[in-house]
Amino acid sequence: MHAESEFTPAPTLERDGFVLARLDDLVQAARAGSLYYLSFGLACCAVEMMHAAASRYDMDRFSMIPRGSPRQADLIFISGTLTNKMARALRRVYDQMAEPRYVISMGSCANGGGYYHHSYSVVRGCDRIIPVDIYVPGCPPTAEALLYGILQLQRKIRDKRVFSR
Repeated sequence: MHAESEFTPAPTLERDGFVLARLDDLVQAARAGSLYYLSFGLACCAVEMMHAAASRYDMDRFSMIPRGSPRQADLIFISGTLTNKMARALRRVYDQMAEPRYVISMGSCANGGGYYHHSYSVVRGCDRIIPVDIYVPGCPPTAEALLYGILQLQRKIRDKRVFSR
């Protein structure tokens, strides 16, 4: 036998008309590539979140689609100072979201209370109320930092296994 006959190249779409892929990879690529987000803007960081969604940075090119209802969203952005009074509303919105659900906390106030963390009415980080997947630092964080956080979340979603053996 020749060395060429022992080596069989992987099938390709151009040559063979089909491609092999794992089901895990396809499901995770679909999840990472079609995130519907819900914005929970509480303070000045919400302006930067709107800036990232506007035409200059355009979160739509990362397949990020805004939704107005938590029942249709699988990602929530928490931006701004979370107070004790608003914490119950945040938890209720989070519980209404579809599974799997993801959380991006952006800004110093949402991450850890910010300048107001000594106040009696401020929650010292939204992770005390709901689990957070990605933290975006800054006061306020730039739109580029938020886009980087989105890319990190998409990578985290793609790397997670759906099906176990």
